[in-house]
Amino acid sequence: MWEDADLQVYAHFNAKTRGYLKSVIDEALIEEHRRQPVGRHSEPLERLLAYFRRLPLSEQYAVKTEADGVFRIVRLSGLRGTPPKAVDETDHRTLEAAYHAIFLRQIDELMEKE
Repeated sequence: MWEDADLQVYAHFNAKTRGYLKSVIDEALIEEHRRQPVGRHSEPLERLLAYFRRLPLSEQYAVKTEADGVFRIVRLSGLRGTPPKAVDETDHRTLEAAYHAIFLRQIDELMEKE
């Protein structure tokens, strides 16, 4: 019985969090991340990044460094022994560019959720 209540509260909390995060996403926030994807950020951007870090592994992305020095985005499987899968063949010249590309993907996915 309590387990069901816990899941309901967690689902409600996540829905409220997503609603808040969707309301703070704007061009200025995206530009802040583009200029500095790593380091200290404004409070709304920190909250958004913290939300993305708490997602289940199967909903997260990572950066893979290729032998030629370019960076590619992969999606984690969330299953032990199952390797990540490439999401596209885009070559990112810097790690920061790859981080920002992941950020933009996560925003798109967040906006699609209810």
